[in-house]
Amino acid sequence: MSLAPFARSADLKLLREEGYLVQIKGNLLVLREVPYLNAKKELKRGALVSTLNLAGDVTQVPDTHVMHWIGEYPCNVDGQPIEALRHQDTPNDLGHGLVARHGFSNKPEGGYRDYHHKMTTYVAVISGPATTLSPGVSARGNAVPEEEENSVFNYVDTASGRAGIGALTERLAQDTVAIIGLGGTGGYVLDLVAKTPAPEIRLFDKDDFLSHNAFRGPGAPSLDELREVPLKVDYWAAIYSRMRKRVIPHAVAIDASNAHLLDGVTFAFICIDDGPSKRAIIAKLEEIGASFVDVGMGLQLDDGSLGGILRVTTSTPEKREHVHGGRIDFSDDRGQDLYATNIQVADLNALNAIMAVIKWKKLRGFYRDLEREHHSTYTTDGNMLLNGDQ
Repeated sequence: MSLAPFARSADLKLLREEGYLVQIKGNLLVLREVPYLNAKKELKRGALVSTLNLAGDVTQVPDTHVMHWIGEYPCNVDGQPIEALRHQDTPNDLGHGLVARHGFSNKPEGGYRDYHHKMTTYVAVISGPATTLSPGVSARGNAVPEEEENSVFNYVDTASGRAGIGALTERLAQDTVAIIGLGGTGGYVLDLVAKTPAPEIRLFDKDDFLSHNAFRGPGAPSLDELREVPLKVDYWAAIYSRMRKRVIPHAVAIDASNAHLLDGVTFAFICIDDGPSKRAIIAKLEEIGASFVDVGMGLQLDDGSLGGILRVTTSTPEKREHVHGGRIDFSDDRGQDLYATNIQVADLNALNAIMAVIKWKKLRGFYRDLEREHHSTYTTDGNMLLNGDQ
């Protein structure tokens, strides 16, 4: 993680100047080496962990007065717990190697002005009994770490910390992701995957970004941007590289001749409707042991309104046979296939992408997956969602 928050935020900078060992771990502010007494009146040291409220890389007023604690429950000089702090005592995996044993609640009148005020107030309450029995002991005067952990993001993901799902979010950091096809659905897939800690996202599409793409994907390009006729992969990579690192554009259509570009990919989203190209792509993904999701959309205009089906077909190393058993059409002529129609609208592109990304997150344990389906369809008429190939 960049050291910018410590340089740009006066409260964090002051904590370090005063000798507190403070770090940013993912979306959390950690203050270590806090002295306290346990129930046996032994001197121990623990760590305070607070969520961070940031505007980019500058701290804002803390959004909560509660605090996580790594250590035994702190006690008074008589060995009795400091009950005024007690909030919850359930172990909580915060991610980033941090497991809190307790949660504290201590809210001064008017709330906390900044993170220096919040962290030092908690230090004073927890360390007070320890300093009484061991004069001179302090949370200050500790070495400052030279560097923070690396992160794929250009600024801190504070959303996961606020929601308390940092440990779950870390499960999405294991995949090198490919998005093959950056039309409407592929653009929305990128929008969602870019907000996860996936270490690398490879983009594949040889086409230009034109006006019709602007009305099928996320965001709002300007007229000047459209006039430049950028490649799709370059347009999307430039946008999401503002937020994160390692968004890598490849202005090609994947086929047997360049399938090696998929080497190292562990999960792929296939968002194209070219059957023969899919065959080469899937053959390569199976060869390298990657899981993938293939999406499809088929809409028809009948009696003055649209109706149709969205499809999400999943393949993992443990289950592949359904892909070659008719779930995905590899034929050259798709004229009679419902999925071959080319009507697309942004809301269904987005829904198709959301279904695909949810399935990826299910496979990685982020979401509960009771049925373990590998094929799903959503029919617009009746909002019918069906699962198959469990």
